Amino acid sequence: MKKTIMIIGGGLLQTPAVQAAKKMGHQVIVTDYNPNALGMKYADIPIVMSTRDIEGSVRVAKTQNEITPIHAVLTVGTDASMTVAAVANALGLPGIKFDDAEASTNKLKMRMRFTAHNVPCPNFLPVWSLSDAKKASKILPFPLVLKPTDNMGARGVMRIDNRTQIADAFKFAKAASPSGELIIEEFMDGPELSIDAVVYNGEITITGVADRIIERAPYFIETGHTMPSQLPDDVQQAACEVMRKGILALGIDNGCAKGDIKLTRHGPMIGELAARLSGGFMSAYTYPLSTGVDLIRAAIEIALGQEPGNLEPLHHRVSIERAIITRPGIVRRVSGIEDALKVPGIVEIFINVKPGDRVVEPRSNVEKSGHIIAVADTLAEAEEAVRRCLEVLSIEVFEEAELSIEVIRVAARERFKKACYACKTCDGKDCPTGVPGMGGAGTGASFRRNSEAFQNYKINTRVIHGVTRPDTSASFFGTPLALPVMAAPITGSVTNMGGAMDELEYNRAVVQGCIESGTIAFVGDGATPDKYKIGIQALAEAGGAGIPIFKPRSDNREVLVRIEAAEQVNAVAVGMD
Repeated sequence: MKKTIMIIGGGLLQTPAVQAAKKMGHQVIVTDYNPNALGMKYADIPIVMSTRDIEGSVRVAKTQNEITPIHAVLTVGTDASMTVAAVANALGLPGIKFDDAEASTNKLKMRMRFTAHNVPCPNFLPVWSLSDAKKASKILPFPLVLKPTDNMGARGVMRIDNRTQIADAFKFAKAASPSGELIIEEFMDGPELSIDAVVYNGEITITGVADRIIERAPYFIETGHTMPSQLPDDVQQAACEVMRKGILALGIDNGCAKGDIKLTRHGPMIGELAARLSGGFMSAYTYPLSTGVDLIRAAIEIALGQEPGNLEPLHHRVSIERAIITRPGIVRRVSGIEDALKVPGIVEIFINVKPGDRVVEPRSNVEKSGHIIAVADTLAEAEEAVRRCLEVLSIEVFEEAELSIEVIRVAARERFKKACYACKTCDGKDCPTGVPGMGGAGTGASFRRNSEAFQNYKINTRVIHGVTRPDTSASFFGTPLALPVMAAPITGSVTNMGGAMDELEYNRAVVQGCIESGTIAFVGDGATPDKYKIGIQALAEAGGAGIPIFKPRSDNREVLVRIEAAEQVNAVAVGMD
């Protein structure tokens, strides 16, 4: 029977759940704050709503439920368990209590639950201020880990080896926390396992156990994982037992669980445990490839209140995910994907960057350039497939020190591809829209004729002269200029550039660029009453280094208001056009 499934989150890691639900014959609702998220494109009913907006998600679920009765709600690969629980409770659907979902999401409350139920975990203390962090370092032994209580993907997580590193770690963690709440805990040394489990009516079934590869200290970057784990069975079983204790402590009696278990010299300890299936391509890719078991289908069945189908492996293969991490810089081109996918054993390649993107040294798991999924009969064969894949796949990166007009043009083409090709010669002949220039109208024939006419003018230079140091400087209303060239006032960037850049961003870029070039910019006005304020704001942020040009108004008082605004930001002058 066709039912309606609500999936919280429409990103790359949730898309397999959307596709699985549709394959099962169900209608799918997807909520995500990004209307262009991949999963939204596959949804029968896409709803723009942030996964973090719990009240908003409940509101839209209730409204949609009156139109299309919802039979299940779930998420995978993202920390939206509180939203899932709230929607499930509001609609009377299978799920866990909201308090339990909160304890499965907030790392401080999670640790408190574990401590109360004697589940092995590191010693910890809450942190709100830098002073709290410094005091905690006198109580807990180094090395320590400081992280947000309310984020995922290793965002804001940093190892601290001594007191001199506390301030940097605090700043890093605080910037990544939506609430500002942090937790500091003892560092757990040793290998790490990632474990998935499904829970139906209190019965826990451990499914996948993978080896996580964590590198790039002092950060915690997962550079890959191997399914199944290559560790001895008794070590894995000990970790799974701790996982079970954690699931019981958090009250997860129906649904799924994902745990990161550290194998320390004191025994297995829980790093984190979430009330959902794993992200990192494990539950959706490496586990099914390794075992033949559709774990996401099982998650959907449990969310519907049904007993999950087969969870016994149909075969035993090795599947791995390995991160693609490039050197920092600006992406020039990505090539070789089709040939790389032809390498035996390569199943999927996910590229997170495109030409023009700035690549940094990853400090969290969302800053990697891509991922490779491979499967083979042995780990050595899977790793060899990845090695061969990387030989074919190319992400060419310029160092920022190598920034050139070509790199800038590549970035511009990518950003403005709907409106501008960033041609070497701007003559209006190849404009995507057919109308050249910012604000061009009609057929653009006048622009093209003017461009051609301009080529008839040539500069007759004197090759031999007495000038040894050319001086291009000038002065405009008392403002010194490095050269007598100023940026023209332009508005309508949202319309003319296909939404790639908003009005304020454009004005800021032009004003600041002119300042750095030793000149000044003119900023524009428009037909809408408040359009002038955008240019004024850009000038205010730059200390008034520019000139606003206003449109004439039938009410002279409106003109005076604009002039006064220019005076208040110390603009060089004002003009009217």
